[in-house]
Amino acid sequence: MSGRRSVVALIGLVRVSTGKQNTQRQHDALDPICWKVFEDELSGKLNTDRPALLEALSHIRDGDMLTAQEDDRLGRNLLEGLIALNDLFQRGIAVKVLEGIATGEHTERSLDLALAEDRRRDIARKTKNGLEAARRRGRVGGRRPVVDDDKRAAILARRQRGESIRAIAAGVKVSVGVVHKTLTEAAAQGEPIVLSGSGLG
Repeated sequence: MSGRRSVVALIGLVRVSTGKQNTQRQHDALDPICWKVFEDELSGKLNTDRPALLEALSHIRDGDMLTAQEDDRLGRNLLEGLIALNDLFQRGIAVKVLEGIATGEHTERSLDLALAEDRRRDIARKTKNGLEAARRRGRVGGRRPVVDDDKRAAILARRQRGESIRAIAAGVKVSVGVVHKTLTEAAAQGEPIVLSGSGLG
């Protein structure tokens, strides 16, 4: 936003994690409403020396607000962004967040922000619990499994009919390794599976 500065101004902060990161979405959100926008480059480590942030803060007068597109743009991620928010409050800096769980104008550690932090902790706790439960079931987080329940049933049924692992793999359209792993896991769970005898061919 160009032209003469208004009495109360928004000072924008764009986070750049790498030299090649596309920051256009952040600029699209901040440029039209901010008096000035600064690009704060963060490396893979948490930086305490952030010259762009310090420069942005030097332009803030009474009533102005440091503005970010999302709460996690104040740091490398949501947690660091919330830590940065608390640090800014301690300096007496008001912050405006356009999107995310801390959306709104914050002049102090408000109820909304406390709720946002509680939500972040709740999400982290549920994610951790979900991963631990998946590990107990022999599964880990990541991509969806190659073998869903239907494919697993087809593999086991074909093996019971005496088909070879290669024939099953071709029929179910999965790899030989996937078929072998599925049969091995089924046998470990006590299902009556023939692992050898008819071979791969």
